Amino acid sequence: MTGLLGIVAQSDWVFVANNATYLLGGAVITVALTVASVLLGLAAGFPAGVVEVYGGGLPKRAVKTVGVVLRGTPIVVLLIFAFFVFPTPDIPLGFFTIGGAFVAGVLGLGLRSAAYLSQVFRGALQSVDEGQLEAARSVGMSRLQGIRYVVVPQALRRSVPGFQNEVTIVLKDTSVVFAIGLAEMLTRSYDLFVRQTSAVLEVILFVSAIYFVLTFTTNRALDYASDYYAIPEGN
Repeated sequence: MTGLLGIVAQSDWVFVANNATYLLGGAVITVALTVASVLLGLAAGFPAGVVEVYGGGLPKRAVKTVGVVLRGTPIVVLLIFAFFVFPTPDIPLGFFTIGGAFVAGVLGLGLRSAAYLSQVFRGALQSVDEGQLEAARSVGMSRLQGIRYVVVPQALRRSVPGFQNEVTIVLKDTSVVFAIGLAEMLTRSYDLFVRQTSAVLEVILFVSAIYFVLTFTTNRALDYASDYYAIPEGN
């Protein structure tokens, strides 16, 4: 009996090895989805953080309201709305076409990431002493120039740890696009489960190892960036 179980387990690992390329293809989609979503989060989140700190009136209230809605809505609901309620079109790019499911995934993950990154940047901007902006004004800079050349560079450095955490969250949240049928790693894992039900554990272990490598590599790279761009402390 023990020998039979060993043979089955060995055949399951052979099955995973034979389909490793298929799963690694899902990893490529996962990485692409993470990068595109984080870039969208940066593009929308940083201006939102600036508006929350230095804006006023209707723009500030609108940004806060949208942020609260996005942060309070489950990511799977955002993805379903982006894909089924507001159908996203395919985007042809010459040699290949970006599918609507990928676009919907980027919109859902990216906008939710922007809502959280806006708070990271808001906190970083508010952490810069107001006296520095006043000093910039005293040497002839306008308020906008003081924010751009004095406050923002320091705030961006201080926001790296929070940004690192958000990148890790987005990377792991890419598995939720399973709900709209995008063939990332989790979706492809399920395909393999159906083909060989005895290999569920082996497939999960293999995919978990890929997620670990991606997360570990990303964190180490951002740790290096955080140390490199850290504001020197006075003695």
